[in-house]
Amino acid sequence: MSVVVVALVAVAIGLIAVVLIYNDLVAKRQRVNEAFSGIDVQLKLRRELVPNLVETVKGYAAHEAATFDAVIQARNVASQAEGPSALGAAEGALTSALGRVFALAEAYPDLKASQNFVQLQSELAIIEDKVAAARRFYNSATGDFNTAIEQFPGSLLTGLGRFEAREFFDVGAAARAELNTAPEVRF
Repeated sequence: MSVVVVALVAVAIGLIAVVLIYNDLVAKRQRVNEAFSGIDVQLKLRRELVPNLVETVKGYAAHEAATFDAVIQARNVASQAEGPSALGAAEGALTSALGRVFALAEAYPDLKASQNFVQLQSELAIIEDKVAAARRFYNSATGDFNTAIEQFPGSLLTGLGRFEAREFFDVGAAARAELNTAPEVRF
């Protein structure tokens, strides 16, 4: 009788452990989804500012059409990107294109003094800070989730819950190299 009780207790403890581990993996997966949603919201706000910024700069530097076209094209690509790696690379290209717009501002003192431009630039800087924070939160949640599904005993349950490793949010090597290149300023 005592052997049966011990066996039942052991099975019960095992089942409770499986349920707790599974629920923890589900919670971590949801945290990753929530964190990516936070990045997406901030990037949409950023993309909504881009047309206003371009129109403001166009008024002062109308002959810089290639720069404006590059920004709008990068914005459109970023709007359609899906998944962390594609979105990261597209947003990196948009950041680089926006850097060229801000470099233009150096050549136009009236533009730098424009209240509208200064306000848009300030709003963009605030959103950039929020994007960076959201990206850190997402990458942290992704790291926790990926670790949990690879470590024992969570690895035993990955097939049961269809848990798959998630990608980190990264701008990509090409965009990172472009971001580290100083923009050309012409006078």
